[in-house]
Amino acid sequence: MNQHALSRPDDPHPGHRPTEALHIAEGFGGEEGCIAQARALADRFLSRLTTEWLAVLGEHTRNDLMLAVSELVTNADRFTHGPYLLELEGTAQRISVTVYDSSTALPVFFSPDPTRPGGHGMEIVVAVCDRLTAERVPVGKRVRAEFELSG
Repeated sequence: MNQHALSRPDDPHPGHRPTEALHIAEGFGGEEGCIAQARALADRFLSRLTTEWLAVLGEHTRNDLMLAVSELVTNADRFTHGPYLLELEGTAQRISVTVYDSSTALPVFFSPDPTRPGGHGMEIVVAVCDRLTAERVPVGKRVRAEFELSG
């Protein structure tokens, strides 16, 4: 695992929301337990965002964010050959969950079908986030789920 984190310097004016975003990223190589590690990283990130950035997360929103992390990381782990990167960025107004992986194949979006065994990951992410984008980048692809907060 490679971890990279940027955070704000100590605020000389406590109680004021910072203007820059909280950012953290960690690379995974598909080792056993990496999906749980990604969820733990997201949990720490959300705790910091609510404490330091005063972001307002309802329990439903926190669960949605954790579900999006799980689904996006699981897809990268299952469908790519090589490492992937989870990047989380947030302010009091919005959070983005981004996964970069080495595959150039864009995710497949199926129509909802409760009788289909599997293939529901992206359907779930679309349902819980406010915006989802997927695009090819020089290293493979980037899939980003964005959440607007009620802060």
